[in-house]
Amino acid sequence: MSDMDTAEDRSEIFRAKVNLETAQIAWKELQRFFASGAAVVVSAELDLVEVSFHISEDDTTQVEQWLRAGQIGKVSDEQAMAWFESDAMVWAVVVSPYVLVQTAERLQ
Repeated sequence: MSDMDTAEDRSEIFRAKVNLETAQIAWKELQRFFASGAAVVVSAELDLVEVSFHISEDDTTQVEQWLRAGQIGKVSDEQAMAWFESDAMVWAVVVSPYVLVQTAERLQ
């Protein structure tokens, strides 16, 4: 088995694992992560599992590109309040030390 096969296998295993760990949850349940600055919003145009993979791999080039494009970033106070007031459901997955969130409409 080549190094490339091993990397591809690891990538597929990680994506499958993260996909199983991704869940829909009420935003109100994630308030402590928001308060500690660990809640990261992922744009609906991106795949939550794919973003999780790149963050877990410390792929700074890709992550910085998404940050610059405004496709990922800390959840703003305004967004947090809007989700809280509307009792929003979000998709979430933990990629320590972050909790990545995405509006529930993305994966429905």
